[in-house]
Amino acid sequence: MITYRQATHDELNLAVEWAAREGWNPGHHDAEIFYDTDPDGFVCAEREGEIIATGSVVAYEKTFGFMGFFMVRPDLRGQGIGRDFWIWRRDLLRSRLAPGAAIGMDGVFDMQAFYSKGGFQFTHRNLRMEGIGQAFPPSNHTQPLQNIPFETVAAFDQKHFGFARENFLKQWIQPAGGCALGILRHEQLIGMGIIRPCLNGFKIGPLFAGEAATADQLFQDLSAFAKGQPLYLDIPENNPQACALAQRHQLKEVFGCARMYLGAPPELPWNRIFGITTFELG
Repeated sequence: MITYRQATHDELNLAVEWAAREGWNPGHHDAEIFYDTDPDGFVCAEREGEIIATGSVVAYEKTFGFMGFFMVRPDLRGQGIGRDFWIWRRDLLRSRLAPGAAIGMDGVFDMQAFYSKGGFQFTHRNLRMEGIGQAFPPSNHTQPLQNIPFETVAAFDQKHFGFARENFLKQWIQPAGGCALGILRHEQLIGMGIIRPCLNGFKIGPLFAGEAATADQLFQDLSAFAKGQPLYLDIPENNPQACALAQRHQLKEVFGCARMYLGAPPELPWNRIFGITTFELG
């Protein structure tokens, strides 16, 4: 008999281990930050005392939800376990949100048809781009994000993510072994970017900026932080300037996901989003 239930912190660590085996290259400290963002947002399927599937049902207050970390143990795939578990997760997350609140996900392309049958609609592709950190000259324009009032950073993040996520953000902008940068103009925040260490190299995310030149300056300083190491940036394909940035810095596509929504997609300024935050939590 299979039972579905909330996952413990240790079981989320297991999900991160599975994600690493799938080649998703999670950050070293992702599990702790993700769990603190929403301790009720991680679930699992259990059979005879063993975890056989994992997933997230993270709620940002009651206004928006995001599904991720959907994995079935490889030796048990193709038996319908994932289908039933995924439907349970979707409905559980619906129950955690206000009526009509949207749910987002970044699903692997092979599963897009299945997610469509579950009510999700495709909006665009998010592409993982890979390169090598380069030693760009240091900039006089960027500064540590921690030096900027948190309320300013949170408001800027909400403008681009669409919803408040202060619990997540407070830890995300202080990445152990990483770097978080912002650019101010006339005392207004016009760009922010964060880089964190992963199992392989470093990932940038998010990268938000009002102009392509601002995004490029942030990217250069973050790239320099990862000098000589593999570097990853998850770009929204519906932002041509993000695609141009990746091409300009000779990043190559290595992976991708379909951004899909159940319910009305939030109206986001995709022309200002040069790198999404994570495939797991949005």
